[in-house]
Amino acid sequence: MGGGGSTRRVTFEADENENITVVKGVRLSDSLIDRMKEPSSPGGRSPRSSGAVNCVFLLIAVNNEELKKRIAEELALERARRDSEAQKRRLFGKLLERERISSNEHLTRAILRERAATEEERQKAQRFAKQLEEKDRELKKHDAYYKEQLARLEERSAQFYKVTTEQYQKAADEVSSRFK
Repeated sequence: MGGGGSTRRVTFEADENENITVVKGVRLSDSLIDRMKEPSSPGGRSPRSSGAVNCVFLLIAVNNEELKKRIAEELALERARRDSEAQKRRLFGKLLERERISSNEHLTRAILRERAATEEERQKAQRFAKQLEEKDRELKKHDAYYKEQLARLEERSAQFYKVTTEQYQKAADEVSSRFK
C-alpha cells in the first residue's frame, strides 16, 4: 500500500456471534475481517482464554491528517446544523414576537376605535336628550300660549255673546213695545 501514510495500532475484539468489533471507528473490508476470524498461524500468538482476540496491525493507508480533516468537517457540519436550527428558532421566535406585537397593536386599535365609537354614541344620546328637552319645553311653551289664546277667545266670545244677547233683548223689547 502507500508508503506516505501514518501507522496506527487498532484493537479488535470478537463479540458473542464471533463478529469483529472495530474500536475507534476505523473501517475494515470484509476480506480483512474474514482473515481476522481465521485461526492464527503456527508461528503466531495463540488466542486468549477469554475468547477475545487481540490483534495489532499496522495500517498504512490511514492518514491521520485525512481523519482529522474528516472529523473537523463533520464537526463543522454539525455546528452549522445546530447554528442553523438555533437561528431558525430565533427567527421563529422573533416572527412569533412580531406577530404577537402586531396582534396586540391591532387589538389595541380596535379597542380604541370601540371606545371612541361608544363615546361618540354617548355624546349623540346626550345631544338628542337635550334636543328632546328643548322640544318638550317649546311644546309646553306653545301649549301655554295656545291655552292663553283660547282663554282670551272664549272670554271675547262670551263678551260678544253677552253683548249680542243684550242687544237682541233690547231689540226684541223695542220691537215688542212698538208693536203691542
